[in-house]
Amino acid sequence: MNQRPWMRSSTLQTIPPLRFRRLWQTVGVLLIGFVIHMSLTPEPIAIPLDGGDKYGHVLAYATLMFWFAQLHDDSRARIGWAVTFIAMGIGIEFLQRLTGYRTFEIADMVASALGVFAGWVAAPPRSPHLLRCIEAHWPAGP
Repeated sequence: MNQRPWMRSSTLQTIPPLRFRRLWQTVGVLLIGFVIHMSLTPEPIAIPLDGGDKYGHVLAYATLMFWFAQLHDDSRARIGWAVTFIAMGIGIEFLQRLTGYRTFEIADMVASALGVFAGWVAAPPRSPHLLRCIEAHWPAGP
């Protein structure tokens, strides 16, 4: 069976490292910075739904976890990122309390943690490896 490189089913196969790993890591750091900025800015993006900010928390933290799970295939690293992002969500809520223009909500912490869980579940190997897919279609260098 001819499988695509980002959809390998056997854990015994050697998966080549990402060619643009530093680029993907930089994008990940920028995503973290964006989430922190949007969490602490006086004018966050408004989601026009009841409890829309909770959807924003889930989406933001799912994106972070999904992204970093693609950079790290091993469970230990993924657990480390999951713990980091959950701690980040909790810490940001305490920082919001100090701002005077944002509010502290335990429900936001829960939404962030649910996002981390959703990002983990959505990450490879349960879904195609997005970064490997992009690299497979990116022209090879000289």
